Amino acid sequence: MAEQTERVKTYIQGFDEAMQGGIPKGHLVLVSGTAGSMKSSMCFNILYNEALNGQTGLYVSLEQSYESLYKHFINMGLKLDNINVQSIKDLSKIDEVVNSAKTVDKGSIIIADMGCIRKEIKDIRVGDNKSWLNVIKNIAKKIKMETNCSLFVLDSLSALYTLSRFENPRVELFYIFEFLRDMSLTTYLISEMPLDGRKYSDYGIEDYLADGIIHLRLTPFRRNVVREISVVKMRATDCNNDVFSLEFKSGQFQALYGGQNPLL
Repeated sequence: MAEQTERVKTYIQGFDEAMQGGIPKGHLVLVSGTAGSMKSSMCFNILYNEALNGQTGLYVSLEQSYESLYKHFINMGLKLDNINVQSIKDLSKIDEVVNSAKTVDKGSIIIADMGCIRKEIKDIRVGDNKSWLNVIKNIAKKIKMETNCSLFVLDSLSALYTLSRFENPRVELFYIFEFLRDMSLTTYLISEMPLDGRKYSDYGIEDYLADGIIHLRLTPFRRNVVREISVVKMRATDCNNDVFSLEFKSGQFQALYGGQNPLL
C-alpha cells in the first residue's frame, strides 16, 4: 500500500481538490503572478488558517511594512484576534517574539518586517547578498528551532533580487533552496512574473528548483478582469492543471469554473 503523503491545504475551496488535498508537506512552491493577482493574500491566508489549527508560520516581508500588511489582512475580513500575530522589527527583541509563540495557547504568525530591520542594520549595503541572506536565514533558523514553526513565506523573491546581487544565480539559488529544504519548512516563495508571462520567475532557474508552481493571473474577459489560478506543477502529486477563476468572498477563497469560462 502506497504511503500517504501529508499535505498542507491552500484553503481555496475547489482548488485543494485539484492536487489531492493540498501541497505536500515540506515542498518549496513558487507562487507566481503579476501585481494584483493576490499572491500575498493567498499565502497569508494559508498561514492564517494553519494558525487557527495551532501551527506557527513565518512571513518575511521585504517590501511592505508590518502595519501595511496587518491593515490589508484585516480589510480582507481575517479575524486576526483569533490567532497570535507578532512582528519582528528589531532583531534585539526577537527572543520576546519567540517566547510569545512558545507560550501562547493558540497558533502564531510571525511577520519579519525587513524594511525596519534594514534601517536598523545600517552597515549592510544594497547588493551585499551574503549579509542579507544570512539575516533572513538566521531569523528562519531561530524561529524554526525555538518554536513549532512549519510554514515559511518569502515576499518576495523579486525584492530579494533587488537587494542582492547574485554573481552566479544558478549556484546561489540552488543553495538557498537547499537551505529551505533542510529546514523542513513548507515554503511559499512569492515571485513577480514579467508582464509578457514568458517565465514564472526572474531567472527561470527557480522554476526547475521548486517542487511546485502555482500561477495566479489577471485575465481580461468581456468587460471585466478575472483573477485566475492554476497548478503548473506539483511534485509527488496527481494534478488537475485546469485554469480556475479565483474569487475571495466573505473571508474565503474559492476556485470556480475549472477549464471553463466564468459565467459573466
